[in-house]
Amino acid sequence: MEDNMILNDGAPASNFILDFIDEDLKEGVYNRVQTRFPPEPNGYLHIGHAKAICIDFGTAEKYGGVCNLRLDDTNPTKEDVEYVDAIMEDIKWLGFDWANVYYASDYFDFIYECALRLIDKGLAYVDESSADEIREMRGTLTEPGIESKYRNRPAMETKELFRRMTDGEIEEGKMVLRAKIDMSSSNLNMRDPVIYRVLKAHHHRTGDKWCVYPMYDFAHPLSDAKEGVTHSLCSLEFENHRPLYNWVLEAADIKNPPRQIEFARMNVNYTLTSKRKCLKLVNDGLVSGWDDPRMATLCGMRRRGYPAAAVREFVDKIGVSKAYSVIDYALLESCVRDNLNFNAQRAMAVLRPLKVIIDNYPEGKTEEISVEINPNKPELGSKTVTFSREIFIERDDFMLDPPGKYFRLCPEKEVRLKGAYYIKYASHETDENGDITVVHCTFDPESRGGETPDGRKVKGTLHWVSAASAVKATVRLYDRLFNVENPSDEEGVSSFADNLNPDSLTVLDGCLIDKEIANAKPGDTFQFMRQGYFCVDKDSKTGALVFNRTASLKDSFAKKQ
Repeated sequence: MEDNMILNDGAPASNFILDFIDEDLKEGVYNRVQTRFPPEPNGYLHIGHAKAICIDFGTAEKYGGVCNLRLDDTNPTKEDVEYVDAIMEDIKWLGFDWANVYYASDYFDFIYECALRLIDKGLAYVDESSADEIREMRGTLTEPGIESKYRNRPAMETKELFRRMTDGEIEEGKMVLRAKIDMSSSNLNMRDPVIYRVLKAHHHRTGDKWCVYPMYDFAHPLSDAKEGVTHSLCSLEFENHRPLYNWVLEAADIKNPPRQIEFARMNVNYTLTSKRKCLKLVNDGLVSGWDDPRMATLCGMRRRGYPAAAVREFVDKIGVSKAYSVIDYALLESCVRDNLNFNAQRAMAVLRPLKVIIDNYPEGKTEEISVEINPNKPELGSKTVTFSREIFIERDDFMLDPPGKYFRLCPEKEVRLKGAYYIKYASHETDENGDITVVHCTFDPESRGGETPDGRKVKGTLHWVSAASAVKATVRLYDRLFNVENPSDEEGVSSFADNLNPDSLTVLDGCLIDKEIANAKPGDTFQFMRQGYFCVDKDSKTGALVFNRTASLKDSFAKKQ
């Protein structure tokens, strides 16, 4: 059973992470709580990062502590300021703010000094073996590693070679600095890991100062320590790295070191979070970009119209656990629907218009129909939409020869127009291809608002847009990007293409919305009655709105499958 993580007021509830922290505080190991969120700025944050963000920031908040944002910029060949800006925007959108912004590069001098300290203590050596040779020396899970012939190199010699690496005298791949730990350890991470490599690359913050850069497993614990982190919270794949994390801190003589605690990462079906594979999707034009509303990136979900509160609620529901599990994407969609159902303004929109002329309604007459802004928030009151003789309904809401249990407009059935009148079919017009272009109806003037003198009721209620107030818009209908539950198991772009959901995007031009939402701004969300939840896209322009479907009213994906 997974532990609940966050209470309704935003403070984390009890879980094993908090139990560890409570124990540390009770025993006086620490007298405060400090965490950090340490993403590498080499890509965009995704749904999996949302869990880490909520845990890191939420835990610090519960204890009145500090959570910093620290950009792990130890690999300058893959990092970019673009990603830094995007990471900051995503964290703030999710509802959190950091106490400070730091970079691993802020600590490069300190980390370098720690490397020299290890050399002086005989705990590090320069190895001139190739990367392939070092990989072979490492051994396997069943066979111990083999010690390098450079392992017992004198400290002074290692120090001089490390200086030459630092000064740019050594070419990339020719030498590395390795920690001297235990080549027979059952934990492969402890078999003399590389802690520094030569990398002659321009760094986005330190420029060309450095020709050597620390490896993550060396830089991370030392950055935590330098920054004052008490509890280093990370995902479960780093559990086997914890002995190395602790060894580095002890070998570098760090007093009162941080404690690493691991939790299970978030795995959601029908999503792809691998940066390498997501980059293929972007570069090969299978999606429009990192913020494509079908992507599992936070910026993609934001553009699609997912409320940040719904994402936090999703993280809350899955809880904190040590056990591997795959979460059903339908749970996230359910959180989104629940949030938007309560908060989104209702609006009239027709996606595939069919013209209806009410023959006995006076020509030239219009009247204002009152509709609730949101039935869940009566305090918001009502708004008005224009009704007239000519309206548009959904093309699917009319059939000449309907199947059984069809309760929409057809020759035999009377239907209600939302907030307006009862109408009946009279006749229809067709074009040269025989397609229906106009439906003629009659209305009951005594039925406004759904009440009639004889008390009769109808089962079908249709949404509509008046021709007198209709405004054109483009609507993008989004669905899940993949048809397979675990697209991460699929290799190569061809596999992605084979498993893409062909219905993940449908673009509808010529949709009609009521003029009362014609001035909506990007990010505004609505429930289009009987259609689903929609968000105004950033591609919108004055007089040319573009809406993204955030979610349908019900989960229809399982039925398609």
